[in-house]
Amino acid sequence: MFTGVKVFSATKQKERDELGDVITRWIRSQGGTLKIVNTIVTQSSDNEYHCLTITIFFDRE
Repeated sequence: MFTGVKVFSATKQKERDELGDVITRWIRSQGGTLKIVNTIVTQSSDNEYHCLTITIFFDRE
């Protein structure tokens, strides 16, 4: 069971490289009130773009 969902997405190489740091900063900014219950990583692409999406399902403690 979860009470919230946060989606992080990046298409440019630099954004994809920094996505882990972005997610870590967001988690830390929540002040320890989150319990992550599931994470889904999705990658999609076409001829020009590659998209990385990380979906975090969480519950507030």
